[in-house]
Amino acid sequence: MNHKAPQPDTAGWLAALIGRPPRDPARFSQALTHGSANPVNYERLEFLGDRVLGLLVSEWVFDRFAGEPEGKLSRRFNALVSGETCAEVARDAGVPAHLILGKQARDDGAANSDNVLGDVMEALIGALYLEAGLDEARTLVRRLWADRVDTQTAAPRHPKSALQEWAAANKRKPPEYEIKDRSGPQHALRFVVAVTIKGAGEASATGGSKQEAETAAAAALLEKLTG
Repeated sequence: MNHKAPQPDTAGWLAALIGRPPRDPARFSQALTHGSANPVNYERLEFLGDRVLGLLVSEWVFDRFAGEPEGKLSRRFNALVSGETCAEVARDAGVPAHLILGKQARDDGAANSDNVLGDVMEALIGALYLEAGLDEARTLVRRLWADRVDTQTAAPRHPKSALQEWAAANKRKPPEYEIKDRSGPQHALRFVVAVTIKGAGEASATGGSKQEAETAAAAALLEKLTG
């Protein structure tokens, strides 16, 4: 593997996060590595961590809310494992400062991207599962999600949905999104998207995917309109 070894502050942060120094620092380094920095990145670990998180949250809500029907459990589950929630957990845990990003991705704001942060949080869970199994992964998830398991019954409102709701509430036409630019190699694409609500305002933003750029643009316009 060509990953850089974690810097001392990252090594200390990882030890605090999982409760001990990692036995395989390179795997955790991979979990923090974006595709713009290395072709061997967090994606495979995210694939695994997504499934591990799903199992651990499923058993948690099943045990904790023993009297609830399947429909309510599903709503709790979906809220707790949503990309937005995973990104919030990642921010609270201090992930952004330790991401390994290429220059363009960093300049484009990947360190604060919900998509990137949510994926990296799942990748870290995947890395811990591979190193220590379900018990340690369960301990981590229950600690990081502890203040959400009882209260989070709906996913955080997505900026695009919130902007659509603002337009409807203010009797405006729905937001219109337009790709202004697409550049970069396949592994590190960069999109510039503009969003407009006719007669109300417009904003643009960049992202590593069309969806990410649209989300960032929606958040920027929503801030202009409501902030």
